[in-house]
Amino acid sequence: MKACYPGTFDPITKGHLDIIERAASVFDELDVVLMVNPRKKCLFDAEERKQMIEESIASLGTLHNVKVVIGEGLTVDFARKTGAKAIVRGIRAVTDYEYELQQATANMMLAPDIETMFFIAKPEYSFLSSSVVKEIALNDGDISAMVPEDTVKEVMNAMAGKKDILKK
Repeated sequence: MKACYPGTFDPITKGHLDIIERAASVFDELDVVLMVNPRKKCLFDAEERKQMIEESIASLGTLHNVKVVIGEGLTVDFARKTGAKAIVRGIRAVTDYEYELQQATANMMLAPDIETMFFIAKPEYSFLSSSVVKEIALNDGDISAMVPEDTVKEVMNAMAGKKDILKK
């Protein structure tokens, strides 16, 4: 069975990678779908994020059934177009569950043939989000335990540019 794991991944975190690894072990094929949302202001453009995700997955070496693609619009439309029968979502806390339940219910109304599968975050990643990573990096904190090794430098460089803008 094929599944898709949508998100903005700005940047990808070790929590995202954990969900990708676990979902890849459950499904025959997994598309990590980098969703483009014009209303969301991202630190990295879609191609940069795609490259970071691909590098992170390649460094794991075991995820031969995972593909990274860029998508837009409704996730259920993307899933249907690519033949995915499940949408993978990660849940860190009760607040995530409330939001994800609404999304899953709406998706069920739009595409009853596509299931949403929730993966619970491991405790060490339950606090982790791309927003937290960016906030820590903006304040020169150590993000090495939160994002893949190759991503640390990218994030720190991008946030250094943001600090210069904020100082003006």
